[in-house]
Amino acid sequence: MSEDEHPEQRGGIIVGVTAFVVWGLLTIYWKQLQDFNAFELIGWRITASAVLMAAALSATRRWGHLAVLRYNRRLLSRVIAAALLLSVNWTSYVWAVVNGHVLETALGYFISPLGTVAIGVLVLHERLRPTQQVALSLAAAAVVVLTISNGHIPWIALLMATTWTVYGYLKKQVPLSPLESMAAESLVLVVPAAALALALAGKAGSIPNSASGLQLTYAILTGAATVIPLMLFAFAVKRVPLTIMGPMNYVVPSMNFVIGWLLYDEALPPLRIVGFGLVWAGLAIFTIDSARRARHGRGSIASDGRLVPFEVHSKNERQTAK
Repeated sequence: MSEDEHPEQRGGIIVGVTAFVVWGLLTIYWKQLQDFNAFELIGWRITASAVLMAAALSATRRWGHLAVLRYNRRLLSRVIAAALLLSVNWTSYVWAVVNGHVLETALGYFISPLGTVAIGVLVLHERLRPTQQVALSLAAAAVVVLTISNGHIPWIALLMATTWTVYGYLKKQVPLSPLESMAAESLVLVVPAAALALALAGKAGSIPNSASGLQLTYAILTGAATVIPLMLFAFAVKRVPLTIMGPMNYVVPSMNFVIGWLLYDEALPPLRIVGFGLVWAGLAIFTIDSARRARHGRGSIASDGRLVPFEVHSKNERQTAK
């Protein structure tokens, strides 16, 4: 690396860490809105995000870049599918936070990197390496242990992990910049989101009817809370190597784990600790293997920042490359 690249990488690392820390602290942010319906909150979040993204497109004069969606139906369908997956992920996350399941959000984001391996096997017909087999086996064992500990399947964590993993896979097939992609997803959802927020506004206990001045401010700023860390991440991911950026993904679920356990006193019985321990062991194996392969040029990083130990290509593309 040249001397000129060092400051750029250092700046990228600082911005990247800032993005992940902000994402982690958003758990506390959403907790301030725990008095309100999670679906109403998502309506506000998507609507506010769409307004900000529209302003950003106007400021950068990039509305024309979305014109491709008008005639490329396949791309539009991928954007719509990604937007729907993101909305489900956001809704499950916000619901979990406001209903006292922060530890389960941590589990979901801890599991999601291992979901990329599952996509490689099930969708891209990749062969499982021994290290991946061990990591996935540990994750499966963790789900069994946590099911026994909780008395039910950790469906919130599994829903979050599944939607986030598939969302990342679809994002790699959308040839738009982070700004344009996020704007397209927000604008696709803005009408139903605004309709949802309006439909719930008249109910007792809704944000317009019962929010304090501070809570109303939080609700209005949910768009900024969503967009700012995404833009920080987009800046960092272009400047920081995969071997550094990948493990940084674990900052958010680690913070959620500590916040749920120490700040909000969520139960952490011994069996749950064992379950998380199995996930952490699987992640350690996964990360070491991914970092090793990245050094040999066989890894990649998804547009959402997940560590991916294989290139996401279709079977036909791999055969052509051969």
